[in-house]
Amino acid sequence: MKNARNNELSDRRSAAAEAKAALLNAYRSAKDSAEPTRLAKQAERQAIAAAREERRAQRERVKLEELERAQAAEAERQAAAEAAARADADAREAADKDRIARVIADEAARKAERDLRYANRKARKS
Repeated sequence: MKNARNNELSDRRSAAAEAKAALLNAYRSAKDSAEPTRLAKQAERQAIAAAREERRAQRERVKLEELERAQAAEAERQAAAEAAARADADAREAADKDRIARVIADEAARKAERDLRYANRKARKS
């Protein structure tokens, strides 16, 4: 005896409806029983996302601080280079002024010697 039941259309429809209702009830009970687990997983995911965002913000802060430190070091190095260049230029200018002063003093001394020789020669002739 394969199938003793009478498979009328109404029997098949009611069986299908009962199967759908059983599936729906099984889904609802599974959903209700998994609700605390779902909430726990959701809270865990939110905590992980918040921690990830905090780490990203920390990395950006560190990167920004490093950039500012590098810029400050570069500005300090540049200021030191400018100060060294200014000191070098001042030293060259002072050396030039000293050389010019020595040349003028030597020229004045030679002129004074020449004038003295000229005055002595005039004094001998007269």
